Amino acid sequence: MSFEQPVNLTDALASFDDVYSPRIVATMNDYDVRIAKTLGDHVWHVHDDTDEFFLVLDGRFDLALRRADGRVETVVLEQGDTFVVPRGTEHKPTSPGGSILMFEPTGTSSTGDRHDGHIPNHVDSTAGHRL
Repeated sequence: MSFEQPVNLTDALASFDDVYSPRIVATMNDYDVRIAKTLGDHVWHVHDDTDEFFLVLDGRFDLALRRADGRVETVVLEQGDTFVVPRGTEHKPTSPGGSILMFEPTGTSSTGDRHDGHIPNHVDSTAGHRL
């Protein structure tokens, strides 16, 4: 049996500059542990079949959530805060700058199963990149 080496998240985050371009730092069962740098607006999107877990490692990370009645509420997350976006909930991340850690099923697209409008150039539509 072979074991993976520990991953230092500070070093991992320093190894890339792209924002909203998640890197896979570990795999657990059928889930990826991903990190990403955040800056600016993401895109409105939804994951139909999975919840999405966020932990803010640094900075601030805002999640606009569109309720079933169309109302939009924003959850503001600071360093150390966690939040789970329930499956089927439309959401749009926005950040003045920071970094996050996410748990998502392997293969989950960063722009969801559906998204509104054009994907901005600074948003990478991916199931994650290996470090």
